[in-house]
Amino acid sequence: MRTLIIFMILAVLVMAATCYESHESMESHEYLNPFINRRRASGFIQADSRLEAISQERIRERSKSPQEQQREVCEDYYPCELYAFRHGYAAAYRHYFGRRRTK
Repeated sequence: MRTLIIFMILAVLVMAATCYESHESMESHEYLNPFINRRRASGFIQADSRLEAISQERIRERSKSPQEQQREVCEDYYPCELYAFRHGYAAAYRHYFGRRRTK
């Protein structure tokens, strides 16, 4: 009986040690918004060759659809991105950039 009690206490301690989620893991706030914009994401990824990276980016820009280009413009503007979470990127782009007036 005494061995069973010691075993149960040991099992509870092991479970508490392995299942505990510390406060430090929540400090990064990644659980609220795991996505970051392109400018911040490219800040810590270094290309092998700067010139090669620029040419590859230009090739990728030419092959993007208009919807993807509009979405990227909207992602770079924070109010548009917030509006897009509720109404979608097409509606957000029309709301913020669709009614451009030229003088």
